[in-house]
Amino acid sequence: QVQLLESGGGLVQAGGSLRVSCAASGLPWNNYAVGWFRQAPGKEREFVSAISWSGTGTYYADSVKGRFTISRDNAENTVYLQMNSLKPEDTAVYYCAARYNNMRLNMGAYDYWGQGTQVTVSP
Repeated sequence: QVQLLESGGGLVQAGGSLRVSCAASGLPWNNYAVGWFRQAPGKEREFVSAISWSGTGTYYADSVKGRFTISRDNAENTVYLQMNSLKPEDTAVYYCAARYNNMRLNMGAYDYWGQGTQVTVSP
């Protein structure tokens, strides 16, 4: 059974940092690209960042570029999203998702999803 489990969300002041994690089980993690998406209240879920199966390729939404960093530790079956210089508009539920082989930006391309972790940034 495939499981993706996000953790590390919480409440932080604007300008602060958080690191969210996505731990996987039940699939050959080394073969899967991972994406982070987020959904704010009343808004559609949107792409945040993605990382290739090897970790050598990454991509970021313009809104987080230069502030967020995605990385992975395949030995630990975990992908991380380091979020710095957080803004109130980063407040959302953050979801990780996995797909076999190449990374993609669209949600529909991902096969497995976690349950999400809440990130709240206060002004």
